[in-house]
Amino acid sequence: MQRIAIIDIGSNSARLVISHIYKNGAYNMVYNQKEALRLSQKVDGKNMLTEAAFRSTLETMKSFAYMCKIYRADKTIAVATAAIRNAYNGVDLVSKVMEETGIQLHIISGNTEAYISYLGVINTLDVKDGIIFDLGGGSTELILFQNRQIVESVSLPLGAVNTTGMFNTRNEMPPNVFSDINFFIKSHLERYPWLKQQGLPLIGVGGTARTFAKIVQRSKKYPATKIHNYAISAQIFRSYFNKLRDTNLEQRKKISGLSSERSDIILAGCSIISCLFDITAGKKLIVSGCGLREGLFFDYYCKAHNQPLVADNILKRSCENILKLYTADTSHSKHITALALNMFDSWPKLHGLPKSNRKLLETAALLHDIGITINFYSHARHSAYMIQNAQLFGLTHREQIMAAAIAGWHNGVSKNYFRDRFYKELLDDEDWVIVNKLALLLALAESLDYSQTNQVSKIHPYLDKRGAIIKIFANDIPSIEMHQIEGHNSWFKKIFGAELNVELATK
Repeated sequence: MQRIAIIDIGSNSARLVISHIYKNGAYNMVYNQKEALRLSQKVDGKNMLTEAAFRSTLETMKSFAYMCKIYRADKTIAVATAAIRNAYNGVDLVSKVMEETGIQLHIISGNTEAYISYLGVINTLDVKDGIIFDLGGGSTELILFQNRQIVESVSLPLGAVNTTGMFNTRNEMPPNVFSDINFFIKSHLERYPWLKQQGLPLIGVGGTARTFAKIVQRSKKYPATKIHNYAISAQIFRSYFNKLRDTNLEQRKKISGLSSERSDIILAGCSIISCLFDITAGKKLIVSGCGLREGLFFDYYCKAHNQPLVADNILKRSCENILKLYTADTSHSKHITALALNMFDSWPKLHGLPKSNRKLLETAALLHDIGITINFYSHARHSAYMIQNAQLFGLTHREQIMAAAIAGWHNGVSKNYFRDRFYKELLDDEDWVIVNKLALLLALAESLDYSQTNQVSKIHPYLDKRGAIIKIFANDIPSIEMHQIEGHNSWFKKIFGAELNVELATK
């Protein structure tokens, strides 16, 4: 096992993330620490980081170094962005950090920061074309990507902290300041005509975008706490931003979802997003919980494991990672998945579902047994919970819940477990019909390798006048599997309105 520590010293805050990479290639985060530094506010008139900036950064880095030692980090990747990059004495601070903590802090350029943030987003969001903005305390990185490949990028000296200081928006928007801040931001953005893409989605990285999503979710009583891949329309953004503009600092501190440490800089941050909406004519904002730190991890991991820096299929890669984390032998899960997908592909007229639902079945089938790590006898519902909360990339929140429910029903329908508010508010009656059909296909596939001996090597599902037929190819008579699949006859008849027949073709 290898332990990787990633440190990001930004203009507003510093973060330490430690991840484990196991011998089988699986990885997961095991520690996360955040410290508010506000380095953008600790710069004097000569663009020099102050003594307070040095002191707070060194204290934080000593704390990070201690945690890296506790977790026995094998490798530490540490970067500094806009505040240290732009300060005349930033290099001196880097030297001091090395001297007192032994950590080599690398000052990365704006273009490098943009590219790494792009890697963090493109490997965790299934979006073909878009404009990423990584809005920090002292800068904003803008990235245009098409066909999932980076096309243009730029780093602008506009961040939530320094823009707040320039326009004095900590407490409330002074009269006419919004038009001034709007003009100032747009004068920077209009220098880059490639931003005018007419409707591409904006993908927001950084604390401002995440905080705004939390505010919207809390006000709507959204049942999930997940921020990554949460979409906000331009209309909703403007509505909530207009309300924020009319508040003072004390009022904002009471807004659910808005932390006190960000309540003084949220107006400037949202002003930058508002101007981006205007310039790009974007119709929605997709919030990304992944950015620079995840990009640094993917950059290291993919190079070390000879994988492409941009995944061809992010859902497949994240499923494989979760499967390897919780399953010692993945062959059974992959065999079940192949059987289930064979039935889905062979019986389109029977199930009547669009092909877009295929990935839900594939996800549920691959991960249907991960709950065994908690308790074998109730592993279906444990699998459902784990899928529901896993870092699965490439699915919407609704799709992830559906995949969880499919896995939760693979041992039979159990409505009681899915009656809580979380499932009720995200899924409607039509969704539950889909879940029921796909859960049945998964249950049939599970029955066909119930002994986990791979006796049923392959199947040929088809339809004829008798109903639905599964032709089984096996070396011997798979008596356990034949018995298990018979137990689903009534469920099959109820859901599909057809008889299920099994034919055995022995070799």
